[in-house]
Amino acid sequence: MANAEQFFTRGWCKFARDPAMVRWIANALPHARETLHNPAQKEWLRYQGTWFAGVNALPNDSHGRLPDGPALAGAVIEFIADELGFSEIAWDRAQVSVCYPGYPKPMQGETEAQHNFRVRRDAAHVDGLLGKGEPKRRFLEETHAFILAIPMAQASPDAAPFVIWEGSQEIMREAFQSVLNGVPPEKWGEIDLTDIYVETRRTCFESCRRVEIHALPGEVYLAHRLSLHGVAPWADTATAGPDGRMICYFRPELANRQAWLAAP
Repeated sequence: MANAEQFFTRGWCKFARDPAMVRWIANALPHARETLHNPAQKEWLRYQGTWFAGVNALPNDSHGRLPDGPALAGAVIEFIADELGFSEIAWDRAQVSVCYPGYPKPMQGETEAQHNFRVRRDAAHVDGLLGKGEPKRRFLEETHAFILAIPMAQASPDAAPFVIWEGSQEIMREAFQSVLNGVPPEKWGEIDLTDIYVETRRTCFESCRRVEIHALPGEVYLAHRLSLHGVAPWADTATAGPDGRMICYFRPELANRQAWLAAP
C-alpha cells in the first residue's frame, strides 16, 4: 500500500531509512540527551522515572534546525508538502519522549483507574484535547497539522511502542464535526468535548485495529492529527540502550484552525 493511501485510510504511514533524517539525528541526538539533564526540564520525568515526557524540550528553530545542524528534510517532508498540502511549516519545538524499563509505574496523584487506562489502553488520546478543571473536562486547545515521529535510538519493537487505532481519524472527525460544525473556529476552544470524545474513543476501541509501530533511527512515521493513539507499556522482554526508547515528536500548529477539522 502506497504511503498516501495508507495515511488517509489507516491514519499513519512509515518511511524508509532516509539519509536526510540520519544527518538530522546525528546533530540532534546530543541536544536531545542534554534535555534529560537540564534542571529546567526535570518536571518531565514521571512515573517513578520510567518516562521523560519532554514536551517542547528540544531547542530547535522553526525549520527544525539545531545549532550547526540541518533543517528537517527528506522524503517525509516532501510527502507532507505534496500529499498533505502543508508546504509552509513553522516547526514547533519537538517533544523528547523517552521511556525506560518498567514504564508505566504508578505515579503519585494518579488514580487506580487512570493507571489502569495507561496500562490497558495505552493512555489512548487525540492530541490537542486538554483537560481543564476538577473533575477534568476536555477542550480543544491545540490544532496540530500531524504527528511526525523520529526515533532517535535503537530499541526493540516491544519497548513502549507508539500505538494507533487504524481508521480512528475519520471516526473522530465525524464525531467532532457533529459538535463543532456551525461554530466559529475561534470559539471551538469554548466547547466541552468530553462526552463525545469519551464515547467516540470507546467506539474506536471496539471497531478499529490496534497497531504497534516500530521504527529504527533513520526511519520515521507520520500519524494523522485526529487519530486515536498512545504508548504501550514496556514489555518484560524489551531491550534498549542507555538512551531508552527515545523518540522526537513534532506537532506543528495549523495557522488555519478550520483545517484541523476539514483537511484530509
